[in-house]
Amino acid sequence: METTLNLSSIPTPAIKNKSELFTLLILSALMSFASISTDIYLPALPIMRAQFAGSSGSVEWTISGFLLGFSVGQLIWGPVSDRYGRKIPIMIGMLLYLIGSVGCAMSATSWQMIFWRCVQALGACTGPVLSRAMVRDLYSTERSAHMLSTLIMIMGIAPLLGPIIGGQILRIGSWHTIFWILSVAGAVMCVTVYKYPETLAKEKRITTPLTQSLNDYWFLLKDKKLISYILTGAFFYLGAYAFIAGSPFAYIQYYKLSQTTYGVMFALNTLGIIAANYINRSLMRRYGMSHLLRCGVMILIFSGILIIINARTDFGGFWGLEIPLFIYWSMNGFIVANSVASTLSLYPERAGAVSALTGAMQYGSGIISTSLLGWFSDGTPWTMGWIIGASSFACFISYRLKK
Repeated sequence: METTLNLSSIPTPAIKNKSELFTLLILSALMSFASISTDIYLPALPIMRAQFAGSSGSVEWTISGFLLGFSVGQLIWGPVSDRYGRKIPIMIGMLLYLIGSVGCAMSATSWQMIFWRCVQALGACTGPVLSRAMVRDLYSTERSAHMLSTLIMIMGIAPLLGPIIGGQILRIGSWHTIFWILSVAGAVMCVTVYKYPETLAKEKRITTPLTQSLNDYWFLLKDKKLISYILTGAFFYLGAYAFIAGSPFAYIQYYKLSQTTYGVMFALNTLGIIAANYINRSLMRRYGMSHLLRCGVMILIFSGILIIINARTDFGGFWGLEIPLFIYWSMNGFIVANSVASTLSLYPERAGAVSALTGAMQYGSGIISTSLLGWFSDGTPWTMGWIIGASSFACFISYRLKK
């Protein structure tokens, strides 16, 4: 029999705290599947490029393939979860993730890797999109923004440790080992979700046919304020994925950092996300998420300008580029949680569809940036720099559209 999670009905404070802690841990793990699936193999990208001996952009396209599957999958799983609940779609997604990870581990060409990364992503996307919907199932608007900021702060451990762990795995194994480990993670998550209660009560589920979801998306796309919030986050992610895909080559090949040092620097940037989310969480009740979102966008513009200048002129060398990149990356803490919570607050009865549309556009924007890197990369940080800088301006313009 399917159970419905109701934290408020748990009588004793001790049990309630344990339940909330378990909820926090499982939602954080689900939200981390996108970042851990990409960040952990970043140190291996230069090795994979040499081994596959493909075109200069082929390895970057393994990230594009993941983002493609991730974006399309969210548009499917969001409406499915609004109709059938969150638990079953996540379990199916984790099984797909396991299969895709095994396929990646056994890939012999870049095109095989790209295909299995798409499969892996179709499963991985259930984690972030449905965990956001689960937050909306359980919490009010302001509380959901607070909770999302907490989750992002906790899940910052994944990109913090991902490249470091990946670099250490390469010291004792190969890039194949990385994907075998990810397949085990998918299996463990599937079992964990099986033991977790359903968060969407049957009486709150949408009963319209799934074909109606296309009309729902069209309805949501016509809401100017909603799209403004979604695009604000999407253009931030466009720049973020330019950094994710471009930084291994800029740091390791151009600035000659070791794989271990690259992992440490990536972790340093991720600490900025954790710190910014902590500040956002602390200031939420005093200033509100709209004001904090505006501050994040303005700081993003400042960092984007510095990134363009330093990537073009090499002013300050490595640190001249790293410092504004750190600032840009940290603004995740102000922009993502507040923009996502704002979108979910507009249509709480369509939390799954709104979360899916939000995630599809956010991660779909990464397809653009990683493809641009594959096409225009010139062996310097310049391509990465102008993509990130342009995305900061687009983020600002999108935010202004809600007026």
